[in-house]
Amino acid sequence: MRRTDDGTALVEFVWLSLVLLVPLLYVLLAVFEVQRTAYAASAAARSAGRAFLTSPDEGSARARARVAADLAFRDQRLPGRAGLEITCRPRPDNCLSPGSVVTVRVRTSADLPLMPAIFGDEAPSIAVSSEHSAPYGTFRDDR
Repeated sequence: MRRTDDGTALVEFVWLSLVLLVPLLYVLLAVFEVQRTAYAASAAARSAGRAFLTSPDEGSARARARVAADLAFRDQRLPGRAGLEITCRPRPDNCLSPGSVVTVRVRTSADLPLMPAIFGDEAPSIAVSSEHSAPYGTFRDDR
């Protein structure tokens, strides 16, 4: 008695779909996670720069910039664990002086989704950074 291949196409289609769609779904989830983190980093850098420049004095400017960056990360439902670096030029000692430019750099990482706990505390991640420069303005008052 000979066996025929009747009915095996459905089984092959299901297995092939699983083998191809599961990795594709994972790649899409990872890309969306990295994109969400990149958008949060960009918004955090921009918001921190604006908060820094609109501060009444330089003493509170860094604290306001940190709060603005953390808020941008919370908007994307991400923990605010980003590294925030603020530099000024041409005078690093007086950032809120006419003609100065404030540069904000945000560095963080996007954790890859659904990674098992076998990797320990350091789950695989992708580094994400953003930079935003904003001028204080040449014709503004020195603070």
